[in-house]
Amino acid sequence: MFNKKFMEELFKPQELYSKKALRTVYDRLAHASIMRLNQASMDKLYDLMTMAFKYQVLLCPRPKDILLVTFNHLDAIKDFIRDSPNILNQVDETFRQLIDMYSCLSAGEFQLIRQTLLIFFQDMHIRVSIFLKDKVQNSNGRFVLPLSGPVPWGTEVPGLIRMFNCNGDEVKRAEFTNGGNYISPQREGSFDLYGDRKLHIKFSIKAENAAPNPLAKEELNFLARLMGGLEIKKPNGSEPGFRLNLFTTDEDEEYAALTRPEELSYKVINIQATQDQQQNEELARIMGEFEVTDQPRQSTSRGDDLLAMMDEL
Repeated sequence: MFNKKFMEELFKPQELYSKKALRTVYDRLAHASIMRLNQASMDKLYDLMTMAFKYQVLLCPRPKDILLVTFNHLDAIKDFIRDSPNILNQVDETFRQLIDMYSCLSAGEFQLIRQTLLIFFQDMHIRVSIFLKDKVQNSNGRFVLPLSGPVPWGTEVPGLIRMFNCNGDEVKRAEFTNGGNYISPQREGSFDLYGDRKLHIKFSIKAENAAPNPLAKEELNFLARLMGGLEIKKPNGSEPGFRLNLFTTDEDEEYAALTRPEELSYKVINIQATQDQQQNEELARIMGEFEVTDQPRQSTSRGDDLLAMMDEL
């Protein structure tokens, strides 16, 4: 991804990629690694990537902070490749090219870049479950921007109006309620190769530790009973450990049973998971026949080992 030739082509002045071209580049980058995804998984990953980046661009306090977002992404990549000096050097070289090319741009040029990116993403309102759960995205796919946090570097907290005369002298002040909870930033984020980016737009897309499903253990125990490897312990009540339901609710299951045509109805199949000692011993004997003992063999090279393995197949 950070190959020198690829980076040189990427930094050449060019028109913004189309959505189709961006998707093609993204697919090739994803499949350049050992990762292999089917079409559905790739679609979800691409949607998550585009919506997460759109959210970060929207949350930039000022247009120049887009460069800090990019630096933040590269910092995260460097954390993964600390043990790979060659790749680390490539990322550092990309850092230097970004600094040389974009650090000298004016605020107006950064605003043009930010506006171009938002125009590119303006019709994309894909709902992401993580964003919906954190209430940063509405049900229509539009993001909810916060009314708090630090204001852009070099600006003041809104709430004061100053009025000047024709000579440039301040003659009057008026205060108003800004409707939010804003604070002044302590210092500007670092635009150097190393430093604190001072970004407050980080968010985690890792799955949270969900509460363990009590049915999962029962299902595994049920499978173990079917294989004859677990002693049967009957529950205290008359209900079984778990019940398989392919419908969303019990009401849906009952409604489907009532509306199902008679010719398509089938009898309920009950699976008896209990097994006596004789059956367990018989199953253990069968499983023992599958055991393969390692035969010591001598080989002179890796090629001989491979040929020996193929002969055994």
